[in-house]
Amino acid sequence: MSIIEALIFGIVQGITEFLPISSTAHIVITQILLGYQFPGFGFEIFLHLASILAVVIYFRKDLLVVITGFLGYFADRSRDNRTQFFFGIYIIVATMITGVLGLVLEDFIGASMKTPPFIAIALALTGLFLIIIERFVKYGNRTEKDMTFKDSIIVGLGQTLAVFPGISRSGATLVAALFAGLSRDTAVRYSFLLSIPVILGSSVLAIGDFTDGAMVAEVGIAALIVSFIATFIFSWLGIVWLIDFLKKSKLVYFAIYCFAAAIFVYFFLDNSMIIEL
Repeated sequence: MSIIEALIFGIVQGITEFLPISSTAHIVITQILLGYQFPGFGFEIFLHLASILAVVIYFRKDLLVVITGFLGYFADRSRDNRTQFFFGIYIIVATMITGVLGLVLEDFIGASMKTPPFIAIALALTGLFLIIIERFVKYGNRTEKDMTFKDSIIVGLGQTLAVFPGISRSGATLVAALFAGLSRDTAVRYSFLLSIPVILGSSVLAIGDFTDGAMVAEVGIAALIVSFIATFIFSWLGIVWLIDFLKKSKLVYFAIYCFAAAIFVYFFLDNSMIIEL
């Protein structure tokens, strides 16, 4: 992999990972346009770890509050600790639902779901649901202290849909959380914090592709370093931009982009191509 290719992959992964536009779809599109096929899952895992590092550092204070409150609840049943304890439980519940159902659904993802037409349909569905939640569902005002197990189940089920190529994980969790009646700020925070165990868990499951040595030999040390740094920087910028954007603008703009991307994928990429994911 050339340094330019590594930089491009890092930028694409970083920008799209946390925006509701499907990073998987964009990485696939980038591979096709550059004519480069990843050597297994190792490189993609590597990029995801850079994105997660950005989330952990950006939300370090929130993570510390949740962890200390979760552990502190066993010694001090204060209201604040109780809120953080159950918020941590809701993250665990949603993660477990996604993990179990994701493993089951992966067996049903056939070759027909790894083609540009299916990815185009998935992108269009992402856009459709973003419009529905924006236009036809009234935003709730419940924060983390008002959350219930029902919320975590709804979001966990929504997040599971991201196992299908082209469905955005961040988009699915945002839509599900807003549909459940959470406030926009709480939905965004919950979505970001959920990404940590989900992506780390999927990385562990594919650790063999990460440690077999083929990735380093194929990609190269320099390209790995460049792609990791680029992914981290643009993931950080994506987090900052999305949080600021959602305070002022609407999800419908992401929906329009998803529709445009779907049209591009369907009409301009080889529809007979089966993509290794």
